[in-house]
Amino acid sequence: MFDARPNPDIELANAVAEYYDDPLGFVLFAFPWGQPGTPLASIKGPRRWQWEFLEWLGEEIRGRGFDGVDAVEPIQRATSSGHGIGKSALVAMLLNFIMSTRPHCKGVVTANTSDQLRTKTWGELGKWLRMSVTAHWFDFNTGKGNLSLVSKSHPETWRVDAQTCREENSESFAGLHAANSTPFYIFDEASAVPDKIWEVSDGGLTDGEPMRFVFGNPTRNSGRFFECFNRQRHRWANVQIDSRSVQGTNKKLLGQMIEDWGEDSDYCRVRVRGLFPSAGDLQFIPTSDVEAAIARDTPNPVDWSAPVILGVDVARYGDDNTVIQPRIGRDAKSFPAKVYPKQSTMDTVHRVIEYMDEFRTLGHAVDAVVVDGVGVGGGVVDRLRELGYPVHDVNGGGQATRSDKYRNKNAEMWAGMKAMIADGLCLPDDRDLVADLTGREYGFTEKHQLQLEKKDDMKKRGLSSPDRADALALTFAVPISKTYRDDMHNRASVETEYDPFA
Repeated sequence: MFDARPNPDIELANAVAEYYDDPLGFVLFAFPWGQPGTPLASIKGPRRWQWEFLEWLGEEIRGRGFDGVDAVEPIQRATSSGHGIGKSALVAMLLNFIMSTRPHCKGVVTANTSDQLRTKTWGELGKWLRMSVTAHWFDFNTGKGNLSLVSKSHPETWRVDAQTCREENSESFAGLHAANSTPFYIFDEASAVPDKIWEVSDGGLTDGEPMRFVFGNPTRNSGRFFECFNRQRHRWANVQIDSRSVQGTNKKLLGQMIEDWGEDSDYCRVRVRGLFPSAGDLQFIPTSDVEAAIARDTPNPVDWSAPVILGVDVARYGDDNTVIQPRIGRDAKSFPAKVYPKQSTMDTVHRVIEYMDEFRTLGHAVDAVVVDGVGVGGGVVDRLRELGYPVHDVNGGGQATRSDKYRNKNAEMWAGMKAMIADGLCLPDDRDLVADLTGREYGFTEKHQLQLEKKDDMKKRGLSSPDRADALALTFAVPISKTYRDDMHNRASVETEYDPFA
């Protein structure tokens, strides 16, 4: 006989399907907010920042309009915060939302350590899953080597696995292949997740409706989590959350941290304010100095009594760019850097001359063009010199003027740049320049000479070649005389001598 009684599970599935593009609505529906006798009896809903995150996610989902066939742009958000704001709770809500609304989705969750992954991230998921109306749809596994949440009906194709983030485990993060659904990654304490893991996860964002959400305390001024807020910020929605602004955090403890360490200390920047430290342990130029230089007002009018210098960093290979960076005394802000993808030597010469002509139209000549003449830069130097322009050939790997203090010329000119950044230089609000300036680390030789991190080592850490910073550093490579001219080739006498190391 036909059973006309409704199937509660089908009714639930139909109800959940209505929340496909409404994660906030799902979270409010799926958990027993305010219900007596539950862990949420005294809580009316997610915290404000969690609420805003879920609202944002819904807007992103609706904006992409995934049709189950054609892949859409990844949804990516990076959240940097102090302690105690409820990151793991939001991760649990996100996991329940994605798994409940997207049949045959596949995901990977990781954290900085296996203990963090097992006891906090995965433990929090278990707590929230037990309260969810869809808990009975899934098997929640907590065994050693098998942390997973899988659909009871399709355990192989509808699942999320928790994986440790050791580099040798990177294959576990390879392409998730959920072309008709949602492949997704969630990183907890993302500052400590190796760049190799990030790199492999990039490959899992190419099909379906991909998502990647990363959370953490901003402990390092390098690496992929840092880049979400700097060089790669155009690829991410990002937010930095001060723990003091979040409902339910331990305000007394946070206040004690501020009292003991100071609000501007790196300790409180990371643990309370959700900001990256002003300087990492090995960071050469402090972030705080760079941000202060950005905040400075430029001279008005421009101080044309200072020498006009163009630093030219010539691209050599790969993704590097040729950069022409002007500086007029302590002003590197009034005139923008010109950035070009790798181009021929003659193209670079032409670009330099174009920029010099721009200054001439303002009635002022460029006093010096400083080029790193090693490799392809040598051709730029030779041609500019042949044409009679005031060019200086600098070998960054060569001997420093103060060889007792600096391993090479590159370290010396970066030191000159660092000193002026701390002492009055005006910089543009260019996040690529900020990343270049603050990403480089340093050390000392056996002879106690300052040496900078090699570019190849920076790239191994997931950073790009610091082309913009190198171009600016070149303007500090040699003392430049201020010379007045009637035209480019008829020079008058020198009036002042400018020495960045004086």
